[in-house]
Amino acid sequence: MVKPRIWTRFWRLRRAIDWLSLKMPASPRRRIFLQKGEPLAQSGFHEQRSRFQFYPGKNLGACGEGGAVTTNDEGIARTVRMIRDHGQSKKYYHDIEGYNGRLDSIQAGLLRVKLKHLPRWNQQRVECAQRYNELLATMSGSITLPFQPKWSKHVYHLYVVRTPRREELQTHLNEAGIGTGIHYPIPVHMQRAYDSMGWKRGDFPSPKKRSEQILSLPMYGGLRSDQQRRVADMVAEFASIRSTV
Repeated sequence: MVKPRIWTRFWRLRRAIDWLSLKMPASPRRRIFLQKGEPLAQSGFHEQRSRFQFYPGKNLGACGEGGAVTTNDEGIARTVRMIRDHGQSKKYYHDIEGYNGRLDSIQAGLLRVKLKHLPRWNQQRVECAQRYNELLATMSGSITLPFQPKWSKHVYHLYVVRTPRREELQTHLNEAGIGTGIHYPIPVHMQRAYDSMGWKRGDFPSPKKRSEQILSLPMYGGLRSDQQRRVADMVAEFASIRSTV
C-alpha cells in the first residue's frame, strides 16, 4: 500500500509534464514569481520540476521501465533521490518510505546515445502529424483531430482523434491490418484504485465522454507518407460507409 503522503509527493512531481507530450513555455506569471524570488512550489505552480518517462514506446524510450525528474530546487532533488532509493537519506538510514526506482547503468547508457537523436525523431513525428492533419482535414465532420494550443509545441507521442463511433472505426482499421490504440479507455476517477476519493459516475462528464471517443492512429518517427495515406484512405472509407447507413 502506498502511503498518502508518499503518493502526494510523487503525484505533485508527476504533474509537471502532460502524457500527450505538450511542451509548455514559461508563463508570464512564472516569470513574475521568478523576478520576485518567490519559489514556484509555494505559489502553487509546478514549473520547478518536470518528469520524463522512458517507457519503450515513448519518444525517448529505454529497453524497459525508467524515468527521470529534473529540477533546480535542491530540496525537491533530495526528496526524489530518497524516494527512488527506499527513502534513504544515506546508506541504511530510511527517513521516509520509498521505492526501488534506480535507473540502471545499461538503460542510462542506451538513453544517452538515443538522446542525441531525439530532436530529429521529434521533428519526424511533428511532420507526420502535419501530414495526418492535411490528409484527414476533409473528414472533420466524422472525426475530431488533435488540438494544439498556440502556447504549446506538440511532439506527438500519440496522434489521437475522436469519433462517437470509435469501436466501429477501430474494427474497420484493424480488419485492414492497421493497428490502433486507446489511451485510455477508463478515466482515472472511475478506477477502483481511487474509490476512496468518493468520485462517482457523472462527476467528470468531459473525460468520461472523451474516453469513449478517443482513438490513437499509428504514430512513430519512421512512419512513411504512403502508410499514412493508407490510414487516411481507410478512415475515409469508413466515413463513406457510415454516411450511407
